[in-house]
Amino acid sequence: MVTAEIALGTLAVILVAVAIAWLIGGLTQQVRCADVASEVARQEARGDRAAADRARGRAPRGASVETVREGGQVVTTVRLDYRPLEAAPAVSLRARSVVLLEPGE
Repeated sequence: MVTAEIALGTLAVILVAVAIAWLIGGLTQQVRCADVASEVARQEARGDRAAADRARGRAPRGASVETVREGGQVVTTVRLDYRPLEAAPAVSLRARSVVLLEPGE
């Protein structure tokens, strides 16, 4: 009887550990997306295309970075379908940053 309880307890601990790792990984990717969106928008607002391209290069693998100028603002959106394992469902992550254009841009 004790063996079955230990097996179920071990399975529960493993499932909780996997869920926590999945959550931490997703939060890390969300922060990376937010950082890239902020940096790209800031550099585009300054008119520094080279720095904006370098910032785009720091986006997580598989992410799309979209920048639009509208109404005196630069809007950058980073989207990523986060899937740590092929068997796990994908979670859509999105970060958006809006920065006013610098004078003269």
